[in-house]
Amino acid sequence: MVAVLLAALLLASCSDILPRNSSMKAVQPLKQAAINRLAEIGSTPGAPMMIRIFKQSSEFEVWKQSKAGPYKLYKTYAICAWSGTLGPKIKEGDRQAPEGFYNITPAQLNPNSNYYLSFNTGFPNKFDRAWGRTGANLMVHGDCSSAGCYSMTDESVAEIYALARETFNAGNTVIQMQIFPFRMTPQNLALVADNPNLPFWMDIKEGYDRFELAKTPPSWDVCEKKYVFDLKGPNGAALDAAAACPARGSDTLLAALSAKEAADDAQFKTLVAQIADRNAKSAADKQAAEAEKEAAKARGEAIGGFISGVFGGGNARTAQPAASGSTPVAPTPMPRRFG
Repeated sequence: MVAVLLAALLLASCSDILPRNSSMKAVQPLKQAAINRLAEIGSTPGAPMMIRIFKQSSEFEVWKQSKAGPYKLYKTYAICAWSGTLGPKIKEGDRQAPEGFYNITPAQLNPNSNYYLSFNTGFPNKFDRAWGRTGANLMVHGDCSSAGCYSMTDESVAEIYALARETFNAGNTVIQMQIFPFRMTPQNLALVADNPNLPFWMDIKEGYDRFELAKTPPSWDVCEKKYVFDLKGPNGAALDAAAACPARGSDTLLAALSAKEAADDAQFKTLVAQIADRNAKSAADKQAAEAEKEAAKARGEAIGGFISGVFGGGNARTAQPAASGSTPVAPTPMPRRFG
């Protein structure tokens, strides 16, 4: 086994990662550059891990917990391909990549993927099931192709897979994956204020804000068919997805969160009003331009009619034909002038 692994590693040194047909690709170790980067942020391969995805910018972030406690950004990978549009996945066959909060467990890693390596996103989760959403095998994988999945290059997915594997090998049982349409800023949300998915995005924004403030993944659950964060039932029990949400107890982040959300909401409303004003002005300008175009067309037709009347003979006297049977009379010539 040692000899086989050494031979595999020699091949990897030539091609950066093990070839797709290698049975050892799921256990190839992290490269020294990755270990060095983890040390730079005060982390280790076995430290807890979190994933954050932004559809619009095709960014895939890996965060690792530092020895000081807060999570720090390890690396941002470019997503090679994702399918569908901004918004959550609704049903099987819509070719839509999911959005929301998902938990990755060791059982979801797939070392025998047809797309180099992969892991399941966990769709449908508790929230998705509460809304009757359907679909299966929504993956993060290699091969740069997507039908509802998030596709990475083989090199990227090999490193992400190895980071997840080392996280689980150290005894961590879950990697939280947060999937957003875009960075949840007032500016970005104002641009989609008329999108029917806005209530859903405002719901998951709280989880985004909590991580931005604390740099620690918030716990998530579902009640009243909506995401809730850092909220537990009696004695820490899981919540009923369709039942009323329990009263919130102590929440050390609540004051900072409330202040951030109030500031964001005020900015959001201001930006939405500004966008509405710009759109109204643009519509008025377009209407005025169309009216001027029609007026110019009418003026052109009027001038054309006038010129035609003057030079086209509309009022000119025309020779009348001689009556039938009469002899035509030649016109009398004008006297010739000399000198």
